[in-house]
Amino acid sequence: MSRFLVNLRATPATAHRVLAWTGVLLLALVLAACGSAPLVYPPAAPAVPPTASPVRPPEPLPGAAAPPAGAGVTLRSKSRWTPVAWSELPGLEEDTLYEAWNAWIKSCERPNPALASLCGDVRRLSIASPAEQRDWMRTRFQPQRVESLQGDAQGLLTGYFEPQLEASRTATAQFSVPIYQPPRNLAQRKPWFNRRDIDTLPEAQAALRDRVIAYVADPVDALVLQIQGSGRLRLPQPDGTFRQIRVAYAGTNDQPYRSVGRWLLDQGLVKDASWPGIKAWLAQNPQRQQELLWTNPRYVFFKEEPLSELDTAFGPKGAQGVPLTPGRSIAVDPESIPYGTPVWLVSPGPQTRLQRLVFAQDTGSAITGAVRADYFAGWGPEAQELAGRLRQPLQMWVIWPK
Repeated sequence: MSRFLVNLRATPATAHRVLAWTGVLLLALVLAACGSAPLVYPPAAPAVPPTASPVRPPEPLPGAAAPPAGAGVTLRSKSRWTPVAWSELPGLEEDTLYEAWNAWIKSCERPNPALASLCGDVRRLSIASPAEQRDWMRTRFQPQRVESLQGDAQGLLTGYFEPQLEASRTATAQFSVPIYQPPRNLAQRKPWFNRRDIDTLPEAQAALRDRVIAYVADPVDALVLQIQGSGRLRLPQPDGTFRQIRVAYAGTNDQPYRSVGRWLLDQGLVKDASWPGIKAWLAQNPQRQQELLWTNPRYVFFKEEPLSELDTAFGPKGAQGVPLTPGRSIAVDPESIPYGTPVWLVSPGPQTRLQRLVFAQDTGSAITGAVRADYFAGWGPEAQELAGRLRQPLQMWVIWPK
């Protein structure tokens, strides 16, 4: 083309011939690239609010297959996402979005790559009104219904919580159930001793003798702590005050997990296998407590973490690596929904009615499948009651960048 531009200076006739042949050549190239199909012009892009930062196109989902041509459906290993209108999301106008924004800001500490470019807007909009937050979401995101690969959009919601227990650094008549760090020889023996062995074998007890973090009062509460994977311990101090610490998951004995509730149901001993139901059965059958506990061979070990005043407002870190927010964090199957994804969650049921924005920030061994989530209820007795009984229908929509 540089030669053509030089030649245009020669004579008008030469210039006209060059322009004509250049036009023919360019048209031929376009037709060869596009085939015989007519050219279609895309619709004009919607105006971007002047206060919003530009958004880069979302990066491909890790492990996601390309959707069929024209279908608009995104396929993942265990789910498919179908684009829908915002009007399909029940309760969108009623949710108090500012409660969800703290969880979104936490997700931005370790964002999904496809969402990272939006984190500046997320932080800026933390002081915006719910209407402004909703308008921004509608501008920047496309809701997509989460379905199984077979097209089923119905799933199951359960709950989990962070136990909060009274404890002591030393064993006493009241506090005698140890919470352990991992034994030093944990890696040398796989699987390590099971729960019954830990309670009865001198070899196992010797390996754990100097590994106690603290003692709690109730062995069933210690089991709940192990099943939940983290918790808060309230410890008395020499000056009469109390200090809270967090104990976080640090490993297991690599034995299989078996549900004590399922054992009770299989034995025909209870009809309510929630934690309140299990404790009610134990109150009537205290002599069978050890038998019940030993039905689950898995044992969980912990590490101690400080709990600052700011940390007390959030739960433990989930699999995304950010602290969980009560009522706004869920555990998911990452092969269905990647960590950090905003999710519109709907669950009608006898325990609670949920229509709200939450964030996929954790996972769990029992949380598998397309439409499956575990709802982080928080800590304390009310959270334990809700999490212990929550088992409801579930629908989810991922809120994904356009």
